[in-house]
Amino acid sequence: MAAASSSDSDSGRAESSEASSKWLDAHYDPMANIHTFSACLELADLHGDGEYKLVVGDLGPGGQQPRLKVLKGPTVLSESPLPALPAAAATFLMDQHEPRTPALALASGPCVYVYKNLRPYFKFNLPQLPPNPLEQDLWNQAKEDRIDPLTLKEMLEGIREKAEVPLSVQSLRFLQLELSEMEAFVNQHKSKSIRRQTVITTMTTLKKNLADEDAVSCLVLGTENKELLVLDPEAFTVLAKVSGQFDVEFRLAAACRNGNIYMLRRDSKRPKYCIELSAQPVGLVRVHKVLVVGSNQDSLHGFTHKGKRLWTVQMPAAILTMNLLEQRSRGLQAVMAGLANGEVRIYRDKALLSVVRTPDAVTSLCFGRYGREDHTLIMTTRGGGLIIKILKRTAVFVEGGGEAGPPPAQAMKLNVPRKTRLYVDQTLREREAGTAMHRTFQADLYLLRLRAARAYVQALESSLSPVSATAREPLKLHAVVQGLGPTFKLTLHLQNTSTARPILGLLVCFLYNEGLYALPRAFFKVPLLVPGLNYPLETFVESLSDKGISDIIKVLVLREGQSAPLLSAHISMPVSEGLAAA
Repeated sequence: MAAASSSDSDSGRAESSEASSKWLDAHYDPMANIHTFSACLELADLHGDGEYKLVVGDLGPGGQQPRLKVLKGPTVLSESPLPALPAAAATFLMDQHEPRTPALALASGPCVYVYKNLRPYFKFNLPQLPPNPLEQDLWNQAKEDRIDPLTLKEMLEGIREKAEVPLSVQSLRFLQLELSEMEAFVNQHKSKSIRRQTVITTMTTLKKNLADEDAVSCLVLGTENKELLVLDPEAFTVLAKVSGQFDVEFRLAAACRNGNIYMLRRDSKRPKYCIELSAQPVGLVRVHKVLVVGSNQDSLHGFTHKGKRLWTVQMPAAILTMNLLEQRSRGLQAVMAGLANGEVRIYRDKALLSVVRTPDAVTSLCFGRYGREDHTLIMTTRGGGLIIKILKRTAVFVEGGGEAGPPPAQAMKLNVPRKTRLYVDQTLREREAGTAMHRTFQADLYLLRLRAARAYVQALESSLSPVSATAREPLKLHAVVQGLGPTFKLTLHLQNTSTARPILGLLVCFLYNEGLYALPRAFFKVPLLVPGLNYPLETFVESLSDKGISDIIKVLVLREGQSAPLLSAHISMPVSEGLAAA
């Protein structure tokens, strides 16, 4: 029953909202003290008794004291400390032996910790990377006391800025020390060999040879060194180093920090396709054959495996986490997106199926079988809270079931005017003579293009443009006419637009109607034009007509010894107001 409210209408709305909800509130603990993200949540039957438990790689408050927690219902079943911050958690079947209990893999730093029945079973370490040879040589010189710590620091800083191979942790720690601490650090570590170790950034599972739910799986590790490693589930050796089913066919999608998503297949150790995003990805979920990518531009994108964008949906707030919702009884796969405004939105393709509101922003989510319930949604919040919701067995996701949809204005009817007799006659004429009308339009369009091309060619050949078309004499010309008449001041602004080469030996010529105008100099030389400067060339024009008419004065810029002008300008002279007033 809904809680009491200040009005009957509010109570009725609350009851209606609760009845129409697809989710049952199973548990909410704002003080659960769980700080994690979606990659570190996993649901699995760890003891083979049919009771599914929640595995959490907990970062701890403020990233301190990371722990591995196992929850049964709302209570913590077991808790153990971790040596480093967890990066991902996954459950997988290692072999075909009975009982078929899955193993738990937890990636932390450069290691993968494997648990069986919640007991430590195996620890896999990433293979070490070859050190930088220049860095190795510098530490060898320091070992033999051939260079002092200050020189060692300067040389290592130069390597860090230019070398493609990153420095080791030992060198990076040395570069952070104060000058007084360097000598002691060198004496302590100069006899040690240089080791360069990468760390695990993500982890998932890949079916080895069968696509069944209870088939043996391989672990796939993504490292900081831009590599993907596939591990053998029994011997924990690297089966493939690549950047479906491993023995048959597989396809991997990897989202990287450079804003790209790379697609890899079994037959190639290099990415086959690359999806370039306009923003950094914050989540990657495969829904059937579509890759759903969340970006930090508050949007969801759908791509094919070949990188073709299918759709884009804008979110009302920033995306904090994403995961897959799979309801196998109804054949439904959808993507869940936790937003910064406290909403969890569920989409199938770009259709909104449901909106779940939470008291705090959700930082991780997981959907699956928990305890004895098949469809359970588990969420952790930014403040460390734990929220558990159960999907009703009668719930059916319908496209458009969320609040997002067409705006209300779309349902308003437009005031469309009635069809007039003229409109009907014009429509009939267009139907009957549509082909002829289209041909006439195309002929006029081609004729317009032809005339424009001819005018452009003529302008180039006769240098009618105020900007030079040749790269040898890059010039620009514009003119300004001042005055009321009968005497006008004509100023030509000539500019050399080249970057470094001056221009010498230019002439300016005026062509005009001698019965209407008189110029003191109709032909003169241009001084040396320095690149980038604007040269004003002034002259006076005397209007001789008293009939109030005007004409065009042509300005030509020529090179000495050449008849063809470099550029030209046509100046439309104004009517002489002085003569008209007289």
